[in-house]
Amino acid sequence: MSDPKHIVCPHCDAVNRVPSDRLSAQPTCGKCKQPLFTAHPVELTGQNFMQHIGRNDIPVLVDFWAPWCGPCRMMAPAYEKAAQRLEPQLRVAKLNTEEAQQLAAQYNIRSIPTLALFKGGREVARQAGAMDAAGIEAWVKARS
Repeated sequence: MSDPKHIVCPHCDAVNRVPSDRLSAQPTCGKCKQPLFTAHPVELTGQNFMQHIGRNDIPVLVDFWAPWCGPCRMMAPAYEKAAQRLEPQLRVAKLNTEEAQQLAAQYNIRSIPTLALFKGGREVARQAGAMDAAGIEAWVKARS
């Protein structure tokens, strides 16, 4: 059995321990029994943001976006496609900056969309501007 990884459930925010070699085996949450990986970006809020950033043992990619942002809406399908390809080695998430303005200010988000990559609760890379799915994947893989 390989070293377990802490994975935060995208449904109930519970922290689960999953053996590294079982991440690709569609693990489910011990609390709510839902899949830990859905191949869709996780919708983060001001309430669960720190739980997902700080407690996941896999890197977390966050798209800081807003509903009124044209480039954000244009990038959404590409981000969705990237989530399908990047999980389970990486958690793909989105944070609506209109609903979490305090977090956006705390992370000094000046333009959207902005992608930020977190490891161990700390931001390790940032990229502003819309990208296609291949660009998102390449950017992440170069920094993971």
